[in-house]
Amino acid sequence: MSTRFKGFALLAILVSAAGVMPVFASPATLNYTGTTNSTLGNTNPSASSITVTTDKPSYNDGDKITISGSTKDYISNTPVTVIVRNPIGNVIKVDQVDLGTDRTFSTTLSPGGPLWQAAGTYSVMVEFGSKDRSATTTFQFTGSSSNQGKTVKVDGTDFSVTYSITNGKVLGIKADVQSKSLIVSIQTTGDGVLTITLARGLIDAKSDNQTDDKFFVLTDGQEADFQETNTASTDRTLSIPFSDGTSEIEIIGTWIVPEFGSIAALVLVIAIISIIAVSAKTGLRFMPKY
Repeated sequence: MSTRFKGFALLAILVSAAGVMPVFASPATLNYTGTTNSTLGNTNPSASSITVTTDKPSYNDGDKITISGSTKDYISNTPVTVIVRNPIGNVIKVDQVDLGTDRTFSTTLSPGGPLWQAAGTYSVMVEFGSKDRSATTTFQFTGSSSNQGKTVKVDGTDFSVTYSITNGKVLGIKADVQSKSLIVSIQTTGDGVLTITLARGLIDAKSDNQTDDKFFVLTDGQEADFQETNTASTDRTLSIPFSDGTSEIEIIGTWIVPEFGSIAALVLVIAIISIIAVSAKTGLRFMPKY
């Protein structure tokens, strides 16, 4: 009896072993199980195949923004898509950037316009070939007051001028009566163009027979090329290119409004008349009586 029981027990062990062996011994099953575990452990295996960054964490109005990164893959004739969104999620810039043979990319933006007016956190998303190859970064921006059609008062006069500028901002404009010129102080973020509309009552350039003559323009003391893009009976518009680093643009004419503008002169005349009237009425004398 004892011998028969031992035989049945041995048979049961052999049968169980025969049923289990194919499950653990099959090389195909081992390979499949390993691959599945690897995929489950990394739900987005291409997440790190592209990187993106900005050259600074925050920017002010007028600054340039450089976006750059790299990829692990190289796909011929496939650009990197760069999408910039403002703090409320609106897409404000879409750019297609060529990938270099060294698998790096770079693009530079000049923020400005109504979509850049909000201050806050802006996001940059890059995509290369497919949504699986994407990355995101953020930067802070102080907001933009659009430079298109801005108006600034000319120091020393009662006049204002309208201007637009690319890759820079105007810090101030003053009249130089002695040299019959306007001096425009600027701060640049790159090569750009200043377009400025000058009222003829502020400054003008005339020849001896009173026909329009060309202005003379200097950038940081050096003669500069420019274009007169519009000429009207009341004003003239100049388009003046400048290089990065320029700090001063001087526009020279043949006539400029006197240091005391029309309103200031009128106030001075009224003041003199008032003094004379008061003196006559009260007997106030400004000169000693002999």
